[in-house]
Amino acid sequence: MIKGKKILLGISGGIAAYKSAYLIRHFKKAGAEVKVIVTTSALEFITKITLESLSQNTVYSSVFGKDNDYSTEHISLTDWADVLVVAPATANIIGKFANGIADDALSTTFMAFDKKIFIAPAMNCKMYENFAFQKNLDILKDNNITIIEPDEGFLACGYEGKGRMEEPKTIFNTVKHYLTGNNKLKGFNVLITGGPTYEAIDPVRFIGNHSSGLMGIELANSFAEKGAKVTLITGPTNYNVENPAIEKINVVSAKEMYNACKKHFSKANVAILAAAVADFTIEKPESSKIKKGSNNELKLNLVPTVDILAFLGGKKSKNQILGGFALETDNEEKNAIEKLKKKNLDFIVLNSLKDKGAGFKTHTNKITIINNNQDIFRYKLQSKKKTADDIVEYIIDNYSKKK
Repeated sequence: MIKGKKILLGISGGIAAYKSAYLIRHFKKAGAEVKVIVTTSALEFITKITLESLSQNTVYSSVFGKDNDYSTEHISLTDWADVLVVAPATANIIGKFANGIADDALSTTFMAFDKKIFIAPAMNCKMYENFAFQKNLDILKDNNITIIEPDEGFLACGYEGKGRMEEPKTIFNTVKHYLTGNNKLKGFNVLITGGPTYEAIDPVRFIGNHSSGLMGIELANSFAEKGAKVTLITGPTNYNVENPAIEKINVVSAKEMYNACKKHFSKANVAILAAAVADFTIEKPESSKIKKGSNNELKLNLVPTVDILAFLGGKKSKNQILGGFALETDNEEKNAIEKLKKKNLDFIVLNSLKDKGAGFKTHTNKITIINNNQDIFRYKLQSKKKTADDIVEYIIDNYSKKK
């Protein structure tokens, strides 16, 4: 239940603003308190009297409006609310959010809000695909803001494509899941690996891969949001974690990752190895930078790294849950099942590089989960945050009683 939770709902100027009335009803019916803050253009699509009647609170549309309870409402509202939900969020308001522009009641409130934020975009499909908008959206995702992806379908402008705001019930359930899911994994210790490993050739050069580390970060965040204590062992990444329930251990090489996993695995109830670990490393890295020779030829002697997943699979107890990732290009499910069996896993998360928008250096992913009964669960292309939530929910549904 979310009874007593305080929801700050932001509405910007788009035709989907009418759906916000239904969203308010969902929150109020569940026992939450709702206050609404709007842009002036939002009031072209839905009236103040409608929003105030449904929310049973004053609607705020100006930073220093005559109806405001305080002269700094954009601060007092952020102190009051548990979460901020912006639905619909236009390309314009998202651009303001991403670039620190605070020139109206909603954008000013966003700048002052230091708790969880959910944003549900809504716009024409061509605007949604625009490079500038996508860049702004990536900025928000990189700062732990949950984007409730728009749906595909017929749009008010007459086009058909991605850009229709997600249905109010789905938005409500996403926020409810966050507000009520914090204790589902209380008492669990979770080990996550993420990112690439860099295998040194010399002090300047290395062998690596294209992993950004985002999937591991999102898994760690999702587990922590549900009450778990998380140890995140990650290779080089530009992403940070802020949740105090996450201990982030930075490593560089496959050997360092192996040593860290070996140290922490025994305490884990659940371990998911999402890192892209190098299969080979340089046998004897040079201590000084290698200079270009006269024949411009360099030969490297590579040796296998320790198979961390197989090592942990051989060590895990009957009460531990171990999952891995498989990135495949051919015979995807067959190869994933072979890896699942060979490494004594409870489940494996399959990625295919053939799926557009999945894999390295994207904010989206498309996965298939296969367990050791060879049950197969397929998921659509979605944000890595939502992918992480689905993986965690899969574990809660299937393994949480095993602790």
